[in-house]
Amino acid sequence: MQERTRVGFVGCGGIAEEHLKGLAKNPDVAIVGFCDINLARAEEMAKKYGTDGKVFDKAKNMFDETNLDAVYFCLPPFAHGAELEAVKRRIPFFVEKPINLHLEQARKISEAVKEKRLLTSVGYMNRYRRGVQLVRDLAKEDQPILLLGGWIGGTPKPEGGAIWSWWIRKGKSGGQFLEQVTHTVDLVRYICGEVSEVHAFAAKGLNAGVPQGYDIEDASVVNLKFKNGAVANLWASCSANAGGGGVSLSIYCNNMTAIFTGWEHSLRLLRKGIEPEEIKGEGEIFAIEDSAFIKAVRDRDPSKVLCQYADGLKTLEITVAANQSMRTKQPVKLPIATKAPHIAKKRRK
Repeated sequence: MQERTRVGFVGCGGIAEEHLKGLAKNPDVAIVGFCDINLARAEEMAKKYGTDGKVFDKAKNMFDETNLDAVYFCLPPFAHGAELEAVKRRIPFFVEKPINLHLEQARKISEAVKEKRLLTSVGYMNRYRRGVQLVRDLAKEDQPILLLGGWIGGTPKPEGGAIWSWWIRKGKSGGQFLEQVTHTVDLVRYICGEVSEVHAFAAKGLNAGVPQGYDIEDASVVNLKFKNGAVANLWASCSANAGGGGVSLSIYCNNMTAIFTGWEHSLRLLRKGIEPEEIKGEGEIFAIEDSAFIKAVRDRDPSKVLCQYADGLKTLEITVAANQSMRTKQPVKLPIATKAPHIAKKRRK
């Protein structure tokens, strides 16, 4: 009988617990390591979900002192880099979205993953939804032409909790588009294909009563041009305190319209000559993507994972390009060029 897969966590915040809830019920998994800079939080999660779980406040110590088969990185965008410790030890890893704040660091990790041929997974859980899979298959024969969508939530308030310590700060979260709308960006890539150009606009300084340190955009609109000729308009906003916001993505083709709504991405599918179809989004989506990752690790079969690190890197590049366009007020072509090494000028003789 195959032994249980020994799993560790780097980062034990709210998103980590969403994964822990399902993994703790998986008979094939033993959660044995909990790492967080807030040691009390790691201890709390170990008591609730650990199987002889040890706690740490430094990732390197967890890797050195715990025998892991897989590891989850559930970190804010600015806090990445420890993935290289997993790569060095050839430990398969799952990383929550977005995979980083800094494109160059993410590229370094991606190259290391490629060199070791390491199994990885990125937390773009919406790829695993039945409605998304259906629309993606249909879009292969009926190309999307226009895509509209995004995330609109309320204005962050001072009493909003610990997440505001980093989410409201551009230098830590990257802003709402990079940190949150990354899910929608990934879906349009997954369904429609790769993006060639990004042009973004931002609104700032309009919100009132925000927490101290708030410097992200109040809203942004981002236009995408795809390599296949399609176009998209995606948006983010911290407003709509009276309601009416939410998550949405609408995809318009010649003979199909796909309308996704809500965090669960429930689908209303309209097809020419066919009765409308309704597919409710899965509520247990974290457990579904986690099961795919654990099975991939146990079977040594990367095909079970729908988004590996190199794929998640392409989504990150689009959101980084959007931030660059907001800053420069100019379109940005993809891929974004790697910074050239400094070359000293030769002295004239």
